[in-house]
Amino acid sequence: METEPAESTQGRETQRPAESTGGIISTLVDLAKGKARKPLLYSAVSVVAVLTSKITLVICHAVIGMSAEWSNIVAVAAGTVPSYELNRSWVWGKTSKSHLWKEVVPFWVLSFVGLVFSTVVVSLAARWWEDTTIVVQGANLAAFGILWVGKFLLLHYVLFKDHGDHVEQFG
Repeated sequence: METEPAESTQGRETQRPAESTGGIISTLVDLAKGKARKPLLYSAVSVVAVLTSKITLVICHAVIGMSAEWSNIVAVAAGTVPSYELNRSWVWGKTSKSHLWKEVVPFWVLSFVGLVFSTVVVSLAARWWEDTTIVVQGANLAAFGILWVGKFLLLHYVLFKDHGDHVEQFG
């Protein structure tokens, strides 16, 4: 490990690890190329989907004035589109044409399960607490946070499992 002299403590020098932004970045790149690659990319896709859903939820609930339930339905549908495309192509490296019954329908069924669960949670939260956009946002985020790990495992081991019908194109 590289070290550089630290400030003197009572006339003696101590050694500390060299602080390097390049070291941190190279460590993250190494993680992204290894076993952590898919979970990291899946997380990045989740950020895109969540931002899409959250912006849509605010527009529907706070701006348009839709109910908490309908706002959630529209927001989940809006976030599902980039989630499918980015997960399929970027995270799992699928470049072939989507298969309707093996990929598209099961992905939308997973999204529908998430929609039902999150709508129940949003509806309960809106009834238990004041029906504000922040309560609706929190309930939606909590519901999908609970489902996040399970969805990754299903996508990885079932839905986008490598069946040898394509070539992954990662460096």
